[in-house]
Amino acid sequence: MIKGLYETHIEVSNLEKSIQFYTEILGLKLAHLDEKRPIAFLWIGKEKEAMLGLWEQKENPRPRHFAFSADKEDILKYSVDFLKKRNLKPYNFLKDGIEKPMVFAWMPALAIYFNDPDGNQLEFISILEGEGNPEWGVMPYEDWVSKKRANSILQL
Repeated sequence: MIKGLYETHIEVSNLEKSIQFYTEILGLKLAHLDEKRPIAFLWIGKEKEAMLGLWEQKENPRPRHFAFSADKEDILKYSVDFLKKRNLKPYNFLKDGIEKPMVFAWMPALAIYFNDPDGNQLEFISILEGEGNPEWGVMPYEDWVSKKRANSILQL
């Protein structure tokens, strides 16, 4: 029945500023603006493929977390520069000061994080091929590739 997640909604302290962030900085497309409430809906990816709702809550917006699907190669080669060129600070799941994507070995998936102006934790993520290995934890992509290679050799 369920095939995926179509939309998510977050609270933002300044709707106009958030629309600017998500459209001009991240490249989403404004789908609808309801100034009476005030709420904005933005297309993610191809039009009508997925949507993000922004609900203005001037006092104490509650930060949330969500992830944007991205290609593995884009995350590896471009994500950090993409974020830094837009004055965003990339960080990994471990928040250890290393500004490079990490692998969640249990999935496995490659991911890098950053925040929007309201402190919502955003993520670029790509599911990697193969079975997960939860015992490997969270690690740099290069380490995951090495472990995967070594594991394949051991199985021969």
